[in-house]
Amino acid sequence: MPSKGYTAQEYPKHPFLLSSAEVIDHLQTHDETGISPDKAQEAQKTYGPNKLIGEGGVKWYSILLKQVSNAMILVLVLAMALSYGVTDYIEGGVITAVIVLNVAIGFYQEFQAEKKMDSLRALSSPSAAVLRDGHIETIPSGEVVPGDIVQIKTGDTVPADLRLIEAMNLECDEKILTGEAVPVAKDLKVDFSANNEFETGIGDRLNMAYSSSTVTKGRGKGVVVFTGMYTEIGRIAASMQGKQRKPNRSLSRIKHGPMQPAKGILLRIWDGIGEFLGLTVGTPLQKKLSKLAYVLFGCALLLAIIVFGVNKFNVTNEVAIYAISTGIAIIPESLVAVLTITMVVGMTQMRKRRVVIRQLSALEALGGVTNICSDKTGTLTLGRMITRKAWLPGVGLYSVNNAEEAADPTKGHVSLGPAPDFSKDQKDNEKKAFDRDAPAVSWDVSTEKKAMTGKEERMTPTSTDSTEAPDVTTELQEFLQSTALCNLATVRHDKEKNEWQAIGDPTEIALQVFAHRFQLGKKTLVEEHGWTQLGEYPFDSSIKRMSVIYRKGAKGDAYIFCKGAVERIIDLCTSIGTGSDQRTVTAEVKEEVLEQMNRLAQQGLRVMAIAQRQYNTYDGQIEIPREDIEKDLTLLGLAGLYDPPRLETKDAVRECATAGIKVHMLTGDHPSTAEAIAKEVGIIPTNRASLPHSVATSLVKAASEFDAMTDDEIDALPTLPLVIARCAPSTKTRMIAALHRRRAFCAMTGDGVNDAPSLQAADVGIAMGLAGSDVAKGASDIVLTDDNFASIVNAIEEGRRMFDNIQKFILHLLTSNVAEVILLIVGLGFQDEAGFSVFPLSPLQILWINMLTSSFPAFGLGREKASYDIMRRAPHKSKHGVFTGQVIVDMIVYGTIMGTCTLLTFVIIVYGPGNANLGIDCNRYYSESCNTVFRARAAVFAELTWLILVSAWEFKNLRRSMFSLDPERTDGARFPFFKDIYENHFLFYAVVIGAVSVFPAVYIPGLNIQVFKHIGIGWEWGLSFGSVLVFVAGVEAWKACKRRFGWFAVGGVEEGSERKLGLRQGFISFSRAVSMRKSESELDRDVVLQAGGEKV
Repeated sequence: MPSKGYTAQEYPKHPFLLSSAEVIDHLQTHDETGISPDKAQEAQKTYGPNKLIGEGGVKWYSILLKQVSNAMILVLVLAMALSYGVTDYIEGGVITAVIVLNVAIGFYQEFQAEKKMDSLRALSSPSAAVLRDGHIETIPSGEVVPGDIVQIKTGDTVPADLRLIEAMNLECDEKILTGEAVPVAKDLKVDFSANNEFETGIGDRLNMAYSSSTVTKGRGKGVVVFTGMYTEIGRIAASMQGKQRKPNRSLSRIKHGPMQPAKGILLRIWDGIGEFLGLTVGTPLQKKLSKLAYVLFGCALLLAIIVFGVNKFNVTNEVAIYAISTGIAIIPESLVAVLTITMVVGMTQMRKRRVVIRQLSALEALGGVTNICSDKTGTLTLGRMITRKAWLPGVGLYSVNNAEEAADPTKGHVSLGPAPDFSKDQKDNEKKAFDRDAPAVSWDVSTEKKAMTGKEERMTPTSTDSTEAPDVTTELQEFLQSTALCNLATVRHDKEKNEWQAIGDPTEIALQVFAHRFQLGKKTLVEEHGWTQLGEYPFDSSIKRMSVIYRKGAKGDAYIFCKGAVERIIDLCTSIGTGSDQRTVTAEVKEEVLEQMNRLAQQGLRVMAIAQRQYNTYDGQIEIPREDIEKDLTLLGLAGLYDPPRLETKDAVRECATAGIKVHMLTGDHPSTAEAIAKEVGIIPTNRASLPHSVATSLVKAASEFDAMTDDEIDALPTLPLVIARCAPSTKTRMIAALHRRRAFCAMTGDGVNDAPSLQAADVGIAMGLAGSDVAKGASDIVLTDDNFASIVNAIEEGRRMFDNIQKFILHLLTSNVAEVILLIVGLGFQDEAGFSVFPLSPLQILWINMLTSSFPAFGLGREKASYDIMRRAPHKSKHGVFTGQVIVDMIVYGTIMGTCTLLTFVIIVYGPGNANLGIDCNRYYSESCNTVFRARAAVFAELTWLILVSAWEFKNLRRSMFSLDPERTDGARFPFFKDIYENHFLFYAVVIGAVSVFPAVYIPGLNIQVFKHIGIGWEWGLSFGSVLVFVAGVEAWKACKRRFGWFAVGGVEEGSERKLGLRQGFISFSRAVSMRKSESELDRDVVLQAGGEKV
């Protein structure tokens, strides 16, 4: 189905009938380097985006309907109808114009917002790992073009139709195309060249992988042959556009019983009404505000009834107009528009900070996060591993020194020294030293980290300083063969660019690079030594190991090569070492291996066990159960991999501690490795000996220990573990459940298919954009585009900022509504000679104030920067939402002050110099008798406008004085008020222009008398100006009371204690994040045990 303006995607024969070499040649690509970025851009223009026609998109009519069905608009429609009904055509015309303008502006804003959200969601849609110029790049599936070389693995969604060129145990779920529930096993050996395209069904084309199918097992690599509407799924795209109904909406009497049609119809009607009114769609906050809107709508009707009741239900034109005024006064007409824009701005800011929001509800939830459960590798650390140590039994300890480039095997040098001997006394001394002071451990660190302090780090000593690589002994050769062949990573040298390039998992890259140091990389072993792969058992997070089967030569013996967690591999081994050094695994030998592992792990190294087994009976034709393959192994040695923490991680963890957020590391590493890294980044203290035993033992746990505990035992812990090692996906789910039982609001990171349940169970699921599978991304709320822990903290800060700003503009809008209602309800007592109530504010004055005066400052408050203490206070309670006790009480207090000030101004003018002359019919027309009322209205209008504008500056911080918003400013300004208010340019000019706009509104002939029902004033300006000072004094006094008595104080920082840190990381308060570079005296001051024993 060709798209207009794009070239058709055609081949001599269907790609599954061609060899992979023919397809690659036809598309002018390369299986090892892919295409260049320039060629990809050209192909995008030639073939179009990889999207289905009609996919997604913003429906303009649904947005327009949403604008019209808004409760705010419904009130205005009623007001418009009443105005026309009482023949006040000027007022009716103005309200009509306001409705049209409000709907038009709201429609435009939300339409643009939805388009922006669509573009942001596209960033977190299924992605593709493509080869571009020899580098793996993760791009949105929509950017994939014919000729791209794509890598797929378990959990991925295939981004386009691929002609496979590599497949290892690859199975794809293609039921979306074939209807068959059984995954299809791919086989590249099948020759289809003699077949016909129409004779071979889609499910039988075993050398193809189809767009939108899911990889259920194995891995593969393929060249993109069809994209967009040319894919098989594109041909049936129309069938995939249907809308899924909610449960119990079926009308089938046969399936669900005789009452189902009636039940289904009622539920569908309810869904339609709820969607029309905005009560069942949108984020929790949007639904809450929609409910608020209809509550206010009900209040508007109630106020109208009160107006009618005061006038004994003698509903004359004058009474109807007064009812219109009260109805308009209580509705914040611009609230929904301001919220929409603020959320879109928040999403855009998140994107700039490398966070993509998939669910709008996550924006609201982020600010309430109390616990973060994070993976280690690639999130807290750089994810660029280097093999630093390799222990071979009977040979010694190989050390790699001065190697800073993860992919370059030519940098650094390898030395060989004796393995440490673990006598009992030495083990006890080393354990004590490590428990006392983690920095006493030797570390291999990158040049990047050295540059941060200018200090040289200590390297692990070796027996030789020679830069010559040690000889390749038989033992080392077998160890390297296993590390290189039981490995999916590729390492190659690009001669054109003169640089080394690596593709694959960081752990496997580190092992592959180590083998390349001795010229025994995988490619060399396969091409020059004759090794051929027969089978693969991929890495499984539940058993933490991977195995492959290889044969050397056409008729040589088959070997099983295995790598994985030491505890899992050693239990499968019956012998250790090779040649004359080979020994049977006994309890003593196993203890020796575990001691060597601990020695490496305590240096922060990730330790992998390497093993092999000769297997002569394997014929490659049948799949043998894994347990029959992975047994009777020979342990060849241990590899210690160093993955340095990200430079920003330590500061991010410190920021979490000061923000009242506890960080938990859930990793697959060995407990000692995890503990060492956790100490370095500040998650746990370096000196646990000073803590109570129950607390110290609960900080770090292995997953096996944690999983073996009952829920009651976990709940009895003084604090939940801050580090869980050897973590399985099920452990993450249990951890979330334990946090929820302690009423924590948690975020969880994940990247694998098995992480999907924990991502969905968490309050905020965070997927990795680079290393994450499409299944994980689909289950998440947000996606990190850089897989960086610091980005999570940035997202929480942005979430808190947005939450604060929503509170500020809601308070700003509703405070003015409270003031207007007070003014108008009390104003019912101002009755003219005919007995009709005279309103202190006309309906169009109220509309002007609500639509123009309030809206733009509210937009400005939505753009406020984060307050100085935003990450130094406890998370807000998510169950309360934005309508906290403080916001509700502030709204009443400030609204009362504002309403009282304006009411007094009206009373002083009318009952002072005006001699209580309320005129006749002053709600509709101007006459000499109405002069006093019109002047009083003008003064009240100006005053209320200025009070609302000034309140926007006051609400920049709900607790701090407007005259000292940031007590930590360092510019030395004695009176920072002007600098503070000018900092937000949009808000500043909204207030200034709004204040100046009062004068033309008061003085322009025709506009003042005919529209606003007021007239030019003189001495009355003094009352308006004076009331602003009274209002500011009242607000400042209320804020001072809140600070002085601690009313509505959020946990954390309060006045006068900004510089004192008293927040906890688990049970411990950190004066600063723990660093492995600190001196011993500094470390002794790092941890302060908090009093008490609360469960946090």
